[in-house]
Formats: sequence, C-alpha cells, structure tokens
Amino acid sequence: MEKSIFLAFDDSENAMRAVKFVARSFQPDHRVMLFSVLPDIQTMCDMTNPSLTPYFVSEQVNFCGMEDKKKELMGEAMEKARNVLVQAGFPEDLIETKMELRKRGVARDIVKEAKSGYDTIVMGRRGLSAIAEFFMGSVTQKVLHLAKGLSVVLVE
Repeated sequence: MEKSIFLAFDDSENAMRAVKFVARSFQPDHRVMLFSVLPDIQTMCDMTNPSLTPYFVSEQVNFCGMEDKKKELMGEAMEKARNVLVQAGFPEDLIETKMELRKRGVARDIVKEAKSGYDTIVMGRRGLSAIAEFFMGSVTQKVLHLAKGLSVVLVE
C-alpha cells in the first residue's frame, strides 16, 4: 500500500512549519495532500434579509470580496508549500492540493477528507491561549478526538 500524508494546511506559520517537518522527516516516496478548509463566506454574501444592519449592507460588497482574496492567498501559500516539498525531493505528481469550503466544521472536514485514503495527518499546533482553548476547544484537539484509526502528528 502506498504511504500517504495528509497535511492540514492554512496560511499560518504553524502550517508552514508542518510542511517543513514533512519535508525533512518523511521519505519523498510518500503521497502528500495539502488540504485547506476555507470559511463559507458566500452564504452571508447571499443574505438579503431586511433585518440586516445598514452597516452590514453598506459593507457587504467589501466583506464578500474577502472570500476571493482568501482563496488567492491560500493558493499562493499552497504553492510555496508545494515548492518546499519538491525541493526536498518529493515528486510533483505525488503532491496534491485541495481547498474546500467549510461544511460541518474545520476539524470534521479535515478528518473526513483524511479518512478517504491517508495514513497520517500532520498539522501545526495552533496557539490559542489556555482560556480560549478551554472554552472553545481547538481544531487540533478536535482532530485528535475524531481521527480514530489515523496517526496524527502535531508540529510545534
């Protein structure tokens, strides 16, 4: 069976550290997926409810343009990550990238995709404060809880 790595990726420094960890710690014969979950801003952009605040209505066009900008920035970050892996010897044809709009929640979406044929999830640890992590939980904690049957590597 082909070895495969699922890299949960965003455009943060933590995510890029995880990419560099994979580049130096895994053999380049692994298949790698760079996967990112994007917020679903379009749902809010399609809202035309009369109860919306006048301020939101006046800024809706600017707000909705953020989704395109986020996709563009994520594409650039993924290309940079791909280049790090290629420079480390990973063949280009074994590196895939995928961006998906958030469906059920970032952690759930990550685990669902990872379970579609990957051995290991690699992700950077997020830097929430202890208080914020206690009340909201973190994507990392949720992935650890949901990823039954998969190895999870957290990169500090």
